[in-house]
Amino acid sequence: MNASHSSAQLGDDPFVIAGKTYRSRLLIGTGKYKDFDETRRAVEASGAEIVTVAIRRTNIGQHADQPSLLEVLPPSKYTYLPNTAGCYTAEDAVRTLRLARELLDGHALVKLEVLGDPHTLYPNVLETLKAAETLVKEGFQVMVYTNDDPIIARQLEEIGCVAIMPLASLIGSGMGILNPWNLKLIIEQAKVPVIVDAGVGTASDAAIALELGCAGVLMNTAIAEAKDPVLMASAMRKAVEAGREAFRAGRMPKKFYTASPSSPTAGMIAPTR
Repeated sequence: MNASHSSAQLGDDPFVIAGKTYRSRLLIGTGKYKDFDETRRAVEASGAEIVTVAIRRTNIGQHADQPSLLEVLPPSKYTYLPNTAGCYTAEDAVRTLRLARELLDGHALVKLEVLGDPHTLYPNVLETLKAAETLVKEGFQVMVYTNDDPIIARQLEEIGCVAIMPLASLIGSGMGILNPWNLKLIIEQAKVPVIVDAGVGTASDAAIALELGCAGVLMNTAIAEAKDPVLMASAMRKAVEAGREAFRAGRMPKKFYTASPSSPTAGMIAPTR
């Protein structure tokens, strides 16, 4: 990372979650890889500093006789983001994150997701709101997966969630950002980071999310199920950086049927007859 880029990332354009500043705006999941070694290589290639882990599916100490993700991605190097993947009620989600806090020595930063449907994995917003209220009261710093409803997003922020994570499209679908207009509405009203979560399929999707003004993007399937996960992780890293720089630069306005030469016309040599 060169000096000017570092300054842009950390100086005049900080990415702050729950009071901590990060260099990378790419958050990455740790599931669906063929083994822990591929997980490690993909995370390293992504440049991510925050890694999310499904407490119900990944060993981080629950099973002392099995390999632990903590050995592959040490908490001294990465910020762990325990999530509630697979939970369908507020009660299950809260119980799961209480376990995560015990396993990670009081760790408070968590990702809440309460699903409403095993087929679509669409969020159950009523149970999500209920779980968020309980977790915030118990001192958790809650990053919350939700739909792209601006009203629900505002309610979750008012409860005290530290980041709002609307879906771009269904989890694992790879369909990209299907409703950029709702995302813009959420971004414009939010005072906490808005991070696209779910639906990203390739690098251009990640770039679009950042160009829209999202603070970051979280992904798992797009990298883990690529033909070359490590190479895709590298591509996502570059896409997130390019998207953020494009957002900050401010794109030119779109012009419908309006020609505008890219070179100056003043001082041109007049054609001879």
